[in-house]
Amino acid sequence: MSSLSFRSSQPDRWTLPRPQQNAGTRYRIHGPILPMEQRPGFLARFFRRF
Repeated sequence: MSSLSFRSSQPDRWTLPRPQQNAGTRYRIHGPILPMEQRPGFLARFFRRF
């Protein structure tokens, strides 16, 4: 095995919080916010018709 290691002065991207998206972009990507108890099941979402 190699004894080389990698160090960076920049923090890992997994530890940084994601920047907020504006409401229009979030709605376009994920759709409307639904309450947890009224959310359709996986198959209903998977076979959703447009």
